[in-house]
Amino acid sequence: MPDIWGIAAIITKLMLYIGFAGSTGLVIVKCLYSSLVTPMNLVMKRQARALAWLALTATVVGFMLSAAVLTGGADGMVDPEMLGLLWQTPAGDVLAYRLAGAALILIGLSISRFGCWIAAVGGTLALWSFTQIGHVPELENFGVQLLLLLHLLCLAFWVGIFTPLRGMALKVEYQKNGAELGQRFGKAAALVVPTMILAGLWMAWSLVGNIQWLVFTGYGQALLSKVFLVGLLLILAAANKLRFVPAMHNGDANAARHLARSIEVEAIIVLMVLATSATLTTVLTPPN
Repeated sequence: MPDIWGIAAIITKLMLYIGFAGSTGLVIVKCLYSSLVTPMNLVMKRQARALAWLALTATVVGFMLSAAVLTGGADGMVDPEMLGLLWQTPAGDVLAYRLAGAALILIGLSISRFGCWIAAVGGTLALWSFTQIGHVPELENFGVQLLLLLHLLCLAFWVGIFTPLRGMALKVEYQKNGAELGQRFGKAAALVVPTMILAGLWMAWSLVGNIQWLVFTGYGQALLSKVFLVGLLLILAAANKLRFVPAMHNGDANAARHLARSIEVEAIIVLMVLATSATLTTVLTPPN
């Protein structure tokens, strides 16, 4: 069982995932579908800004927690010497990536012209930080790190569609736009989702290595739980694409409500996936 610092580290990592994946995803969706999400612009900007601040706060707290883990006490969180030593390690590099990424997201959200692209660069930089600390760096392969970045960007894109699509599904006057957004996202998802899944499976197999370790170790079992949750997401996504979005396009108000509820369930499952990932990369160790 993880100790108090392990639990705090998991929660902080989860906040990082939520903050950076959510804000980056919203920005990507805004950049790609700006004309369709216009009715949701203000809501998306406010949510992206709040998520970026959450990620920024979690970034600082996570760095301080790392110092506390090294000293074994809360005083380490504010120990200038320990924080200075930690700054010289890969944890310091990750801190710099995340601070710069969060700053660019917030700056981009404050600029009208080209702002979303500045924020998208910031989000990508922040997501790149997750390839530097965790279990993927143990593979010592730059290509694998790029694969993880692609995996995270695909996840962010998926998460980013939740707010505008749900918001427009719940407002009759925007349901046509919402249906068009859902159809365009569905076409992109036909490439994005398999890419995300295949990248995740390949990295998981690279870390675990064989079926026995996958089934009989804590790390492997957590990975299987994550795969199960992703399978549920795929079922919901298929229902959205094949049933609810086309029906909403034809003016079916019930389908629009069902789509909104389905998105809410997807968001809860994504939260569970991120919590599992936070545990995998914080307190569980891949089998050797």
